[in-house]
Amino acid sequence: MHPSLQIHEITDLRQMLAQFPLIQYLNPKMTPARYQELLEQMLPHRYHMVGVFAADACVGLSGFWLGTKLYSGPYLEVDNFVVHEAYRSKGVGKLLLDWLTAHAQNQGCETMMLDAYVVNHAAHKFYLREGFVIKGFHFLKSL
Repeated sequence: MHPSLQIHEITDLRQMLAQFPLIQYLNPKMTPARYQELLEQMLPHRYHMVGVFAADACVGLSGFWLGTKLYSGPYLEVDNFVVHEAYRSKGVGKLLLDWLTAHAQNQGCETMMLDAYVVNHAAHKFYLREGFVIKGFHFLKSL
């Protein structure tokens, strides 16, 4: 790990809310109020967050879920994985994914999974390089 970078789990709602600027990279139309509303719904369902920090600034962020599914067994699902533009292609994403992988193994997970936006080709390349395979399609229907 680069000596000036620290990685640690973000454990309380206040700290998670402070990461809103990074979340906006993935969700530019989201408001702070909606972000808080969704986090309050997600936290009771095993939602977690981890960040990579340069000094006090969060430069990489990922949410994750722990669960079990019939097709995967115990899993860690990566959610809202984002690296600040100024820190991309500098090892921050790899550092974050390595932490998530080690955490999944420590939690007894048999698999890791994630969704990536169809148009995010750089993310596809990164995840494929890191050993993920494309297993199917994720369908979404707005209600």
